[in-house]
Amino acid sequence: MADILNEILSLLPPKADGVIVIAIDGRCGAGKTTLATKLAAVLDCDVVHTDDFFLPPRLRTPERYAEVGGNVDYERLYSEVISKIGKSFSYRRFDCSTMSEGKLVRVRKKDFLIVEGAYSLHPHLGKYYDIAIFCDVDSSLQRARILKRNGAEKLKAFENKWIPLEDMYFSEFQIPQKCHKVIFAGKET
Repeated sequence: MADILNEILSLLPPKADGVIVIAIDGRCGAGKTTLATKLAAVLDCDVVHTDDFFLPPRLRTPERYAEVGGNVDYERLYSEVISKIGKSFSYRRFDCSTMSEGKLVRVRKKDFLIVEGAYSLHPHLGKYYDIAIFCDVDSSLQRARILKRNGAEKLKAFENKWIPLEDMYFSEFQIPQKCHKVIFAGKET
């Protein structure tokens, strides 16, 4: 992990007056959150998770679900996070158990900000990042990690719904090809 962190740090542009924003997109189970947490510790910054912007019931229309990458509330992510880069701000984390906005998350004004999660490089958001990283993973390792993290029932939901939606998004918008760095998690032995 130290080598990967050093490679990412080498991508950082020279310090400017503003905040340097890093996006970490990629497949579920590829290590995006782990990478973001370790990178944030090195850079002393906050991490915003796209999972906190899960699509609320009021936006769950057939038209929205037909939109590639439309299952994240990118409008709220833009208005509550991206548009406030360079300031301290707060937003409410989406709570899947209540299907509503829940706990308040505070983000401090720092030299760096990390936006982590699938769909973080959605075309409505990607142009606001200084560095884009894609985390990829071997499919057997991906399924093993999801099974361990979420259980067998949720694994089926990932295989039948979430993984195909992510694959369509990555392909349609050529997300890996637009990134500064692709990190691949192969098979664990």
